[in-house]
Amino acid sequence: MEDSEKNFVEAVRAIVVRIPRGSTLSYGEVAERAGFSGAARAVGSLMKKNHDPGIPCHRVIRSCGRIGAYNRGGEEGKAKLLKQEGVRLERKIRAGNSTWSVSCTVS
Repeated sequence: MEDSEKNFVEAVRAIVVRIPRGSTLSYGEVAERAGFSGAARAVGSLMKKNHDPGIPCHRVIRSCGRIGAYNRGGEEGKAKLLKQEGVRLERKIRAGNSTWSVSCTVS
């Protein structure tokens, strides 16, 4: 692993490990906070490969609010973990498929 890739991995993990229980950040927000603005897809790729239970990758979601996939239980597994942590989710049907999104309440 090259130094720049190692720096990216370490920076992203340092951000994700600090996402509080019951909170989420988008892949883009993680990339920006890690100092790699514009690297949302790279964050997603890294989270897809994460198997370290100390890195709560289930708290990283898409910018549109959809929770996205999870390498340890799929979208349903990710939804279950987020709901256990108190994240409000809603199930939506899109193009005949069921998806989970973070509930956004507008006041």
